[in-house]
Amino acid sequence: MIQPADIREWRTYDVVDQDGHKIGTLESVYVSTRTDEPAMATVLIGLLTRHRLVFVPLDGAIVGPGYVKVGYEKTLVKQSPSIGTDDVLPAEDEEPLFQYYGLPYKTGANGERQLARR
Repeated sequence: MIQPADIREWRTYDVVDQDGHKIGTLESVYVSTRTDEPAMATVLIGLLTRHRLVFVPLDGAIVGPGYVKVGYEKTLVKQSPSIGTDDVLPAEDEEPLFQYYGLPYKTGANGERQLARR
């Protein structure tokens, strides 16, 4: 099980797909506002002058020395919804992100966001 206290140490780890292919570098982790467990990661991808952050779910992720292995293919992750390197995920973009990966999305009882950045 992933320990939330460890997620700060993951920054700059390589993010690799299920076959070990490097996707990019872990930039930050978003936790579930319901459970406070890691739910999504942003991955820095792109060329030196044109970086962007893509999202990948952390369900089933494995953390090793210097890497986080996710259960999704590199191509799928690189085509996922993205934000600029200085941006945050707007609340209205959360549901389409979950839909992209085929994951259920539920807001809180009062319409609260499902994700919070750590």
